Amino acid sequence: MKNLTNINVIKGLLEKYGFTFSKGLGQNFLINPSVCPKIAEYGFAQKGYGIIEIGTGFGTLSAELAKGADKVVAIEIDSRLIPVLDETMGEFDNFKVINADIMKTDLSALIKSEFQGMKTAVCANLPYYITSPVIMMLLESEIPVEAITVMVQKEAAQRLCAKMGTRESGAITAAVNYYGSAKLLFHVSRGSFMPAPNVDSAVIQIRPDSKYRDKIQDKALYFKVIKGAFAQRRKTLANSLSSSMEISKDKIYGLLEQCGLEKNSRCEQLTMENWTDFVNLLKNSI
Repeated sequence: MKNLTNINVIKGLLEKYGFTFSKGLGQNFLINPSVCPKIAEYGFAQKGYGIIEIGTGFGTLSAELAKGADKVVAIEIDSRLIPVLDETMGEFDNFKVINADIMKTDLSALIKSEFQGMKTAVCANLPYYITSPVIMMLLESEIPVEAITVMVQKEAAQRLCAKMGTRESGAITAAVNYYGSAKLLFHVSRGSFMPAPNVDSAVIQIRPDSKYRDKIQDKALYFKVIKGAFAQRRKTLANSLSSSMEISKDKIYGLLEQCGLEKNSRCEQLTMENWTDFVNLLKNSI
């Protein structure tokens, strides 16, 4: 097996296949040998599991996943990487790559056809430009996965894993918390990649659960409220929602009072329990 974290090996593959990194696809390949084994360990690359990998690079993470999991199916949008993977991943008969756009892939059908009798997890080194869309697509599809373990930009990781009710939280935090819980696992320096990006990264894990999905009575209303509230996060919740949803301030004041909150509360101050109570009260008052 080739050492895919060795710069000379990577340069050899670049030259052999005439491959150049695509800025448009956010391609930054891992060269730190300690990172991918840790992602695989955290990401359920073990017996009894099928892993969906998003993006492959030259197969550095793919190989670590294939060493432990029963099967790995990778979704790779860049067709130029397919012949490279034929070489770098050729020894793994439990690895399959599909040349497709993850945003246009029916993952429920994939799981049924590829992972019969296995538990499923998602692992990826996500391009920065598509982090939020991919994570939200995975969560909204409600596919049966044990965990979503992904590397993202450090700032995005902090937002995704922020505690609700703190200044670091945002609309994406509230969205993730509706579907499950997120945890920051470890940081990865920019020097761990080739080419090196201008920012550091972090590996996070989202564990889906139905704790708040079961409590919130109207999913569409919840996301409408969250979007309206955080779009103008510097304003009070009453001011932001009165303009974005055309609800009277007096009505919002009354709902906040019923939730035990101050009239001048801002969206970043509300916990998930607060949001649950507020949205359910709003639904029942419409």
